[in-house]
Formats: sequence, C-alpha cells, structure tokens
Amino acid sequence: MFEETFAAELANRIGSRVEVATDNNLIEGILSNVTEDSVRVDVNGGYGGYGQNRLFISIDAINFVRFPLVA
Repeated sequence: MFEETFAAELANRIGSRVEVATDNNLIEGILSNVTEDSVRVDVNGGYGGYGQNRLFISIDAINFVRFPLVA
C-alpha cells in the first residue's frame, strides 16, 4: 500500500530535481518518469559526458527521496 502512495506522490513531481538514496547509491538528477514499480531519473553524463544517462530505480529499493531547493 505504501508503495502506491509513494509512487503517486512522486508522479506529481515529475520534472523536479531529485536526490534518490538506495542502500548503495545517492542518485541526483531530474525525475522523469514514475510507474507503480520504478522511477526513472535522468542524470548528467559526468566529466565531459555527452547528453544524459537514464537510471531506473525500483520503488522498493528507495530509502529516501529529497527535493533540493534550487538557488
């Protein structure tokens, strides 16, 4: 039940900057898609990387999500 509510709230924030923490990673990028089972975060390519990379994260693997303030 919690996963459905969590996914619904995340879906309301598509297009926002986001930080997603799992057991092993902290992913920073733009929340671009949410399904019942996963979220997609578009992240910068890094050092001279071209374009963006898409990361798919299972909803049940997420420990927390933060929406940082944009200065």
